[in-house]
Amino acid sequence: MNERIQRIIKTLDDKKAMDIESFDLKDKDYFVDAVIIATTMGQKHGFALLDELKKKLKPAGEEFLFIDESDDWTVIDLGDILIHLMSEEYRAKYQLEEFLKEFNKNK
Repeated sequence: MNERIQRIIKTLDDKKAMDIESFDLKDKDYFVDAVIIATTMGQKHGFALLDELKKKLKPAGEEFLFIDESDDWTVIDLGDILIHLMSEEYRAKYQLEEFLKEFNKNK
């Protein structure tokens, strides 16, 4: 699992995603084992990050079960890992990492 997460983080970092955070939820009562959140520099950057993740992760055996794309927020479901690519505005508005930190602390 750690190797997979590091591969995702490296791919995002190499393509200039910002403020990358990962959350280990494996022993928590959550529907995935890990969540990765990254800030995009805009719509085109978000789409480029998604394309790069597909190029790097599919050959490594990752299966993209579901992708929900919008201009400001893309969610990628790998089964046991969720990746959130969010615009700076949406990340500030929804504060998903605060929810995950609190969830991780309380469960």
